[in-house]
Amino acid sequence: MTICELKPILVFDSGIGGLTVLREARVLMPERHFIYVADDAGFPYGGWEEEALKERVISLFTRLLDEHDPEICIIACNTAFTLVGADLRAAFPEMRFVGTVPAIKPAAERTRSGLVSVLATPGTVKRAYTRDLIQSFASQCHVRLVGSENLARMAEAYIRGEPVDDAAVLSEIEQCFVEKDGQKTDIVVLACTHYPFMANVFRRLAPWPVDWLDPAEAIARRARSLVPLPDGFEPLNGIDPAIFTSGKPDFTTRRLLQGFGLTLR
Repeated sequence: MTICELKPILVFDSGIGGLTVLREARVLMPERHFIYVADDAGFPYGGWEEEALKERVISLFTRLLDEHDPEICIIACNTAFTLVGADLRAAFPEMRFVGTVPAIKPAAERTRSGLVSVLATPGTVKRAYTRDLIQSFASQCHVRLVGSENLARMAEAYIRGEPVDDAAVLSEIEQCFVEKDGQKTDIVVLACTHYPFMANVFRRLAPWPVDWLDPAEAIARRARSLVPLPDGFEPLNGIDPAIFTSGKPDFTTRRLLQGFGLTLR
């Protein structure tokens, strides 16, 4: 198979937070084209009823896989994958899905204080999948789950260059900081791909320094492991397509996409 015949990689998110994953995947997979899909018509996912969200995502992928025939699909959304990941694999057994789940295992391995917080959407916090990760990999840690109702929306606004209120951001993250038995939280898992865009804001507002754990690089490494690098490849140039389910992202979003080497389809 020649380079021009290589299938693209599909990256899916509820909005533009998955651009953090796309950025890392491009570094590790320079021979591939990407298709970025944002379900902005359904954003945010955190407040959806589970069955309705499952039906929506399965329906979207029925069409996306038929139209684009990707090599693999990266689900760059904790809320979606922790709920629908198993259903996607069951519905499309011929497709490989790389999921995004809260980085609880690496957080448990790195913490020195034993106090870890998981900053997520309400949907991710309430998933049995998340609780199972804690039981399997962090049973010796004190893990606080913090489900933010508003932070994904704030992050979308921040990514677009809109101002965000420090007090409003702090109210969403302050529960992450725990003091117990003379120890303090030293790792906060960013369990939504929107949140790393605001990491500098979080660092500035935090009452003490912590490690803000971004899973994007680990997701990209997993995707790379499933797609062997061909011999004699050349890095690709050019623009990849972006698909927004609303069909009408605003001007600021379109300009942001250009900065990520994407053009609206």
